[in-house]
Amino acid sequence: MALLPNRSGAERYGAAAGTKAEIDQGLRSYMLKVYNYMASAVALSGIVAYLVASSPTALQMIHGTPLKWVVMFAPLGMVFFLSARMHKMSLFAAQASFWVFAALMGTSLSYILLAYTGESIVRVFLITAVSFGGLSLVGYTTKKNLSGMGSFLMMGLIGIIVASVVNIFMQSGMMQFIISVVGVLVFAGLTAYDTQQIKNMYMESDGTAVMGKKAVMGALRLYLDFINLFIMLLSLFGNRN
Repeated sequence: MALLPNRSGAERYGAAAGTKAEIDQGLRSYMLKVYNYMASAVALSGIVAYLVASSPTALQMIHGTPLKWVVMFAPLGMVFFLSARMHKMSLFAAQASFWVFAALMGTSLSYILLAYTGESIVRVFLITAVSFGGLSLVGYTTKKNLSGMGSFLMMGLIGIIVASVVNIFMQSGMMQFIISVVGVLVFAGLTAYDTQQIKNMYMESDGTAVMGKKAVMGALRLYLDFINLFIMLLSLFGNRN
């Protein structure tokens, strides 16, 4: 009889270990899906940007007319739309909207291929990829709760957006430099913060469709962190044509 409690304890330990292993495996699969979505969106944006930049007709139609303002602000509007409506969409609609957003972003970013040399774009992209990977790994592995950074980072993000819109009309080199420096710091912090938040979202038990939409929304957040970090670094270290 004295052996029974020990056996029961071993069984409970084995069940707990099995459950933890299942959670770890599920989390890895979920995060891999998020990163795959994000990387695919970055690739799609790059392809669209290259196609637009390589077409004189597309450049004239987009950047040579008032349509450039639509192209410039459409991705921002799409972000607000997805953030507000994704929970009401089907998984297919969420995925389709995400790809449309990535294509719009690529169209908006086509000017980068004209404004900077190809060598500096590749160099800064690699720097961004390495930096993003390290920051995201920190967010994934750290035991420290980063939620306290959220309010501070969001205030910084709002400040960057407002200052960037104002500088469209001011065209101040000094303001652009300050925006870029602050932007690198803010999006570096957001990369780690968002990764931890996306990881925590997995711990909430949901159905397959909801988890699929969470993966899309997580990919959107990391995509924005990556693209904006790239733009800020390119502004600081890129060589203009």
